Amino acid sequence: MGPEPDPDAEWYKASPGAEGSRARSRSQKFNVGMEQLIKHCPFVSRLPTNYIRKVNGYLPKYAELCPVMSKIMDHNSQNTVNTSAKDKFQTGMDSIQSASDQLAKLHNQYGIKFETSNPEEARTKCPMLKGLRDKNSVKSEHVFPEADKICPSLRAENSKLPVVSVWDVDYEAVMKNHIEAKKSDHSYRSFKAVERQAGIHPIALEHDAVPVWSSLSPRLKGKSTRDITVWCSNDYLGMTSHPKVVEAATAAINLHGSGAGGTRNISGTTPYHYMLESELADLHQKEAALIFTSCYVANDTTLFTLPKLLPGCEIYSDEGNHASMIQGIRNSRAPKYIFKHNDPRHLEDLLSKADPSVPKVVAFESVHSMDGSICDLHEMCDVAHKYGALTFVDEVHAVGLYGTLGKAFGNIGGYIAANAALIDAIRSYGSGFIFTTSLPPSVLYGSITSIRILKGEEGRELRGRQQENVRLLRNKLLHSGLPVIDAPSHIIPIHVGNAEACTRVSDYLLNQYGIYIQAINYPTVSRGTERLRIAPSPLHSEEMMDELVGALFETWVENRLPLDLPMCPANGCDFCRNRPEPLDCRARVGEQHLQAAG
Repeated sequence: MGPEPDPDAEWYKASPGAEGSRARSRSQKFNVGMEQLIKHCPFVSRLPTNYIRKVNGYLPKYAELCPVMSKIMDHNSQNTVNTSAKDKFQTGMDSIQSASDQLAKLHNQYGIKFETSNPEEARTKCPMLKGLRDKNSVKSEHVFPEADKICPSLRAENSKLPVVSVWDVDYEAVMKNHIEAKKSDHSYRSFKAVERQAGIHPIALEHDAVPVWSSLSPRLKGKSTRDITVWCSNDYLGMTSHPKVVEAATAAINLHGSGAGGTRNISGTTPYHYMLESELADLHQKEAALIFTSCYVANDTTLFTLPKLLPGCEIYSDEGNHASMIQGIRNSRAPKYIFKHNDPRHLEDLLSKADPSVPKVVAFESVHSMDGSICDLHEMCDVAHKYGALTFVDEVHAVGLYGTLGKAFGNIGGYIAANAALIDAIRSYGSGFIFTTSLPPSVLYGSITSIRILKGEEGRELRGRQQENVRLLRNKLLHSGLPVIDAPSHIIPIHVGNAEACTRVSDYLLNQYGIYIQAINYPTVSRGTERLRIAPSPLHSEEMMDELVGALFETWVENRLPLDLPMCPANGCDFCRNRPEPLDCRARVGEQHLQAAG
């Protein structure tokens, strides 16, 4: 059978009722006629079927120029003056179905055999194919006066058809324009070349591979590297260079090599994959866990797959969710509802209006990566469960401190933990899990070792020291008058509010003081909330903190940035909303100044 007509073509539109019945009958005639055309027409028979499906909306234009099809179209049209080419073509296709010998008669009339044992002969005689012969084909000696008349107009009409060559698009220019747009709004990112070395965290080496500082800083003249202090790393507890973690990862490479060798389904699952998943399930007190190549992949895959397994599922998403969660929700195409950041009352308001019989997923983060806020996990879960919803909690910036393998655990990879049935379903249906190479043995060994350390006494000691350093540094920053955004977690954001200024401040700190704090601009945060994001570790000393505070204050003054800015939106921050009597941030700063002084 030939291809079905394109339902989007203007000349083929099915309709309900009797009209729809006629349209279906006409469609059947069209299919038979198209079958004859594909089978016998020297021009159409050369075209791939998929191509015909895509361009059949333009076939009337071609047919009108063909000496054979145009005869059929004109002969069978009741009104050749007012009837459109599309209608003529449809009528012509109908007639081919009812009198298919017309194709043979008309082709023979022009010296083109309908049934021929030599397809090349028919091909060379077809005026639609003139000029498309193979280099080795013999030039036909036949004369086609009608073809000679039509070919010039044919070429002219063909030049008007929507044929696009890849050379008509300057891809490099398009990409450059996009990059210039990023640079113009100061959201373009230049990566610093930072070499972290085991045993000296948070000190690292900055290389001159990226010329952000090399032409500016007097400290770098004649040097290719320099020492810097890193204050923005997600290696929250310094586990990437823990001697036991490094030893475990090194031993894994010596024993098993550098790679996994395949996907989890094809030779890429080792006993250590199961061991790590068992450790993670135990850590979260769940029945099972599943590891992914990254946290982004874990979130994207799970939030894409869950609605596919729960027909009619609705997703309720925190407005501050990470890009990986947003992408998974978007890809799922499930109905979604956005609730205010960390606001269980707004969530309940939305859920109370939902159909109780519809499956629901509530997705949010326990610790927000950029503002450092902590949600009321118990209340959020209580509200979700009250309305029969499944909760998806991203704990990337919480696990190991109070999930991911790439932050506090000091390795790489992501995972989910839940009941065994849900984990098995994602394992069986999640394409982001199925179709990718599994984590290598070095990551598995290192992660298992890190989890076991952090579950023990040493882990509790590291978290205690880190929390103390966070409190100490936050008080020093508040006492200096810097616009610190209130955050109850280990993340200390400093408000800038302008992309250009934020990047300038970050570069100034690096160039002048050797202090690395990455500027956080759009799209990581919304425009107007640009910030510096500081993450103290247990390994930062008080001397480093004093140097940081002094450098930040001088940088603020040197770049003429205001101090003591309001640090929450007009509707209040988490601190303000959670007080019995709301306080604005200026009052809160005064309160914390007193705490710092005390």
